[in-house]
Amino acid sequence: MLLEKVKQTITKHKLIDYNDTIVLGISGGPDSVCLLHVLNELKEEYSLKIYAAHLNHKIRGIEAQKDAIYCADLCDDMKIPCFIRAIDVPKYCQENGLSIEEGARILRYNMFFEIKEKVNATKIAVAHNLDDQAETVVMRIMRGTGLDGLKGIEYKRDNTIIRPLLDIKREEIEKYCYDNNLNPRIDYTNLEDIYTRNKIRLKLIPYMEENFNPNLKESVCRMANLLRDDSDFIDNEANKAFDNLCEKESERTIKINTQTFSHIHNAIKNRIIRKCISFVIGDLKGIEQKHIEDVMALIHTEKNDLKINLPKGLILYKKNSSIIFTDEEIKSESINYTYKIPKSGYIKIKELNTLVETKILNKEDINLCSDDKYTKYFDLDKISGELEIRNRRNGDKIKALGLGGTKKLKDIFIDFKVSKEERDKVPILCDQKGIMWVVGYRMSEDYKIDTNTKKVLRISIKKL
Repeated sequence: MLLEKVKQTITKHKLIDYNDTIVLGISGGPDSVCLLHVLNELKEEYSLKIYAAHLNHKIRGIEAQKDAIYCADLCDDMKIPCFIRAIDVPKYCQENGLSIEEGARILRYNMFFEIKEKVNATKIAVAHNLDDQAETVVMRIMRGTGLDGLKGIEYKRDNTIIRPLLDIKREEIEKYCYDNNLNPRIDYTNLEDIYTRNKIRLKLIPYMEENFNPNLKESVCRMANLLRDDSDFIDNEANKAFDNLCEKESERTIKINTQTFSHIHNAIKNRIIRKCISFVIGDLKGIEQKHIEDVMALIHTEKNDLKINLPKGLILYKKNSSIIFTDEEIKSESINYTYKIPKSGYIKIKELNTLVETKILNKEDINLCSDDKYTKYFDLDKISGELEIRNRRNGDKIKALGLGGTKKLKDIFIDFKVSKEERDKVPILCDQKGIMWVVGYRMSEDYKIDTNTKKVLRISIKKL
């Protein structure tokens, strides 16, 4: 019965392919022993090559030594090659500031992947079961989680790590071991309620089953499977949005446009942010929901030229209408340029890759109703001396049209939310008297067209 259920799980979730080579993590406990026996039974049907891998964590003293001996003997009986390694997990955890559970998991998977490379394996099989799934989901609910957390443990990850027992209850596994005379080892620390997971397993879930739902574990796992489908759909939509919205500037720098981003649903926004972070630092370890909220706050603030630092060297910059995710300091280079402008003709500003076009016209030939902010008309007789176009200078002021007085360029840039890095790129049109036009933003009162105007100078600025 259990063998058939495992085969159904394998088929439904496409866990195993014909001719796979599998590294199987074996602790000596019922779950991994059951999985080893099951895959050995299916070996000929799927033409599998199986290797076992056991890690002695050096936590349980002589009992851990017995676990290793048991695994070696069991694999020998099944004619399955077995790799055994001993690592001082408590020492590793102390040196790296990790909990025993987290440190043991990291070292265990490091070993699995190392063996996978050594034997040229295609899959890594681990023995999580239905009870593990229910405990994981309940634990995540208690800690507070989103949809990704509620979908629980994946049947398959990165098409490499597979969990064929995820639909099998622990009591079924124990019966299978008994029926097949496997005599697995028992880790009695699993019966001590000193860890959060053990408390959930030994106290909370039995209490909930007794008082609320005798089929609690099955119900929780069914919920996780339903939510996994929903999460997968949203992930697919997020991937499309990520590809459309995000501009990859280098291998470790990516940029999103905040204006386009603001129109996306929040469920997609969160995933795009996480994908941007993963792009820069490789994964989401150390990134918490509060960090995602910090990014969202940065995106939605009206302020510019902001910077925040997140864990693992991640840096976020807000510049104009963009958020830049990177792990490098961005230093802006100042731009300096000055060009003499003819009153009729063309000139290129190479620093901005921009063309300036000037033309003298009769007053009656112009369209003052145009709302093109990069084309302006000036009274030719009010212009004094030669024209020049340049970048800003300290102390620059303009008698801005319609404002009734002079105003510093710095204040104009602040009003229009122009970032400090972009301000040097804004062309400033001048004559010998002063500033005529802050291109794209403000024109001077002193050069406006009036009833006495006869000749007009039209100036247009175009990006090449």
